[in-house]
Amino acid sequence: MIDLKRPRLSVVRQCTLLHLNRSGVYYRPVPQSEANLALMRLIDEQFLETPYYGSRQMTWHLRRLGHDVGRKRVRRLMAMMGLRAIYQKPRTSVPHPEHRKYPYLLRDLVIDRPNQVWCADITYLPMRRGFLYLVAIMDWATRRVLSWRLSNTMDAEFCIEALRDALVRYGSPEIFNTDQGSQFTTPRFTDVLEQRQIRISMDGRGRWPYHVFIERLWRSLKYECVYLHAFETGSELRAGLAGWIAHYNPASQHPSVYMTVSNKFSCACVCPAS
Repeated sequence: MIDLKRPRLSVVRQCTLLHLNRSGVYYRPVPQSEANLALMRLIDEQFLETPYYGSRQMTWHLRRLGHDVGRKRVRRLMAMMGLRAIYQKPRTSVPHPEHRKYPYLLRDLVIDRPNQVWCADITYLPMRRGFLYLVAIMDWATRRVLSWRLSNTMDAEFCIEALRDALVRYGSPEIFNTDQGSQFTTPRFTDVLEQRQIRISMDGRGRWPYHVFIERLWRSLKYECVYLHAFETGSELRAGLAGWIAHYNPASQHPSVYMTVSNKFSCACVCPAS
């Protein structure tokens, strides 16, 4: 919206008219250092093994590996990656007044058919130089990845694109379940669901057991694809994910058969001791 080369209207005046901070006009994002990217890779790998690690325990883990890091730095990197320790917590945060929180609808619900319940989640994906975020939409009964998108920011647009793509390709589910992340509570996302009369369900704090299927997907995807290849660019990562997800989603199998195969496959990846 700001034209730096406008001769008759200065940048200061343009910022005043648009109610913008002038410093933001000249700001250019600074990429993460190689040291931070290496730490983020280690944090991500350990978080898959111990998702109950908060910033304090993660700091101790990195120090045991020989990295001289402080808790504030680890906390900042984990926040950038969207990682939060999974354990029972008291409800201490106040919901954003503009974002409605929907009730959890899956308690004691028998989920036994496709398009009954879909779920969505976002994860961090490291590359050789940098990182991206991935959102995936999964059918709870078949464990099939219905749609996915990559983004370099944690905004809501790539989540909305993935949702619309899944709805066009597979129809509408009865229930759509997510966590209470701002990407999923924004009216721009929930309006798409409500317009199709899809019931919205949201995990509360401490609901991590009900999100386990898509967490298994993240674990398998990272260990079998992302960590093995160390992709250089976003286009390489996108192509690699497309191939891996196509292998993860055999189109020729009946949903009931696929569910059995996927359960066996996921459990083998989740339990290192086995």
